Amino acid sequence: MKLRLRPAGWSLATGLLLALPHAASALEYRSTGRAALLYDAPSATAGKVAIAGSGLPLEVIVETGAWVKVRDHGGRLAWIEKSAFGSAKSVMVRAETSVIRQQPSAEAEAVFRAARGVLLEVTGEADSYGWLPVKHADGLSGWLPTHEVWGR
Repeated sequence: MKLRLRPAGWSLATGLLLALPHAASALEYRSTGRAALLYDAPSATAGKVAIAGSGLPLEVIVETGAWVKVRDHGGRLAWIEKSAFGSAKSVMVRAETSVIRQQPSAEAEAVFRAARGVLLEVTGEADSYGWLPVKHADGLSGWLPTHEVWGR
């Protein structure tokens, strides 16, 4: 027995699919624009699980209305208000120590070193060799390998 949908059935099925929460594309990251609370459900009355500082990169899992389900660098899942995200993009150093260099090359002169957990602002696109241009809050800028950061 085959199930056949008539044109009206297609419209209903399409409408139902569009009403579902929007799943994020593969590994989409956004950074908080201000300090924000993370909740265990998509509601301001839900349990508070953590505070996300300004500039914290979070992996987007799903969006629904004014809320976004996210994963932090430690793997914790939580909900955050969509309005808490800013336009600037940042990454978190995940290597024990990362050397930020003047040019996108392992042989280039070091500008500064960043320890694990340091947040860096992304100032452009990664090059074809996997080097990402970044800027520290103190104003120093340079390049580091993308595999040494989380949130990209």
